[in-house]
Amino acid sequence: MKKQSGQSIIKLFLREAALVAKDHSLLLTLLIAPLLYAFFYGSIYINKEEQNVKLAVVDDDHSRLSRLLQQNIDNSPIVELIHFPNLEEAKEQMYRGNCQGYFYIPKGTESNLLTLKQSNVVLAVNAARFLPSSDILMNVQQICLTIGAGVRLQYFQKSEGMSSTIAMQNVLPVNLDYRPMFNERSSYGAFLLPGLLALILQQTLLIGLSESVAGERQHSRIGEWLRGGISTGIWGKGLFYLFLFSAYAFFFLNVNYNLLNLPMRGNGFELSVLLILFILTLIPMAQFIGSLFKSQLLCLQMMAFSTYPIFLITGYSWPFESLPLAVQWLSKLLPTTPFIQIYSSIVQSGASLSANPSALIHLILLWCFYSVIAYIRLNMLKKNLLSA
Repeated sequence: MKKQSGQSIIKLFLREAALVAKDHSLLLTLLIAPLLYAFFYGSIYINKEEQNVKLAVVDDDHSRLSRLLQQNIDNSPIVELIHFPNLEEAKEQMYRGNCQGYFYIPKGTESNLLTLKQSNVVLAVNAARFLPSSDILMNVQQICLTIGAGVRLQYFQKSEGMSSTIAMQNVLPVNLDYRPMFNERSSYGAFLLPGLLALILQQTLLIGLSESVAGERQHSRIGEWLRGGISTGIWGKGLFYLFLFSAYAFFFLNVNYNLLNLPMRGNGFELSVLLILFILTLIPMAQFIGSLFKSQLLCLQMMAFSTYPIFLITGYSWPFESLPLAVQWLSKLLPTTPFIQIYSSIVQSGASLSANPSALIHLILLWCFYSVIAYIRLNMLKKNLLSA
């Protein structure tokens, strides 16, 4: 019995490979799209950080301090200063989109700072574009604090005769030791790319396999596919996708990660186990979804439409706890939600597979859930076919 079941699974595996080879839509989705998307989207974020974000500067102080501020800001690889003679012209250039903000140094900035008076400089940024504004703010703020502290340190040393240690304590009574962990440069590309590669793996599998199942209904091949039993049919067809997407996962982790210079801090074996479990969960999920459609084209359109919503509600691009409660419950039905939590901690933080037991149990339960509902749905289709 086991031998016959094994032979049936192998036959279904070869049958699925033959179907994919004949179907141009499946061939494009399964063999071209994963590699094309991985390299295309990866190339967009290959630099990971912005460079030479234009910032207008107006210097009404014309002091040694103002020149030092401008020199240090301009030396930053992220910010490129553009000088303007007056504030009105700098604002106009920002409104036109020629620069992402303006930095204004008013008259008396240096003299106020040297006499221990509060000295204000103005940084206005175009917050309609989130990344440029946050990058400018982070760089300019750090430089202003560093230079301001240095000027006051010299004042205490020369005017008050303080030692370097005591002067530093007066300048910085509370010293913040800021250490970003894992994504040390706080770059958007390094944050986004690991999750993006996982999403490409998931969506191409879901689209391809659900489209294949919808094709079985459209071309009246359900009886042929499920002849050896429902479980044999599910895992015979699914075996082809398990091998194919396990190979893609291995390729992404070894080729794309190296080309994009992404760190992989976790254990490779544990990550492999996680990816196989994830693919095993997606296989019955895709077959259940595909069984709901009689048209292969309609299934393809609906699944392609779902890509961006799935990415948004999994808690990767926005904190899961901040999502509306109804969206949180919907998100918990997706294997992506627990997978991304474990995957990110292994890849980016170097955690072990057992570091997220609740997410791991969640993913296993979803595997069981989708296996059951796929079995029930396909069994219904088979009974309807026999009774027709």
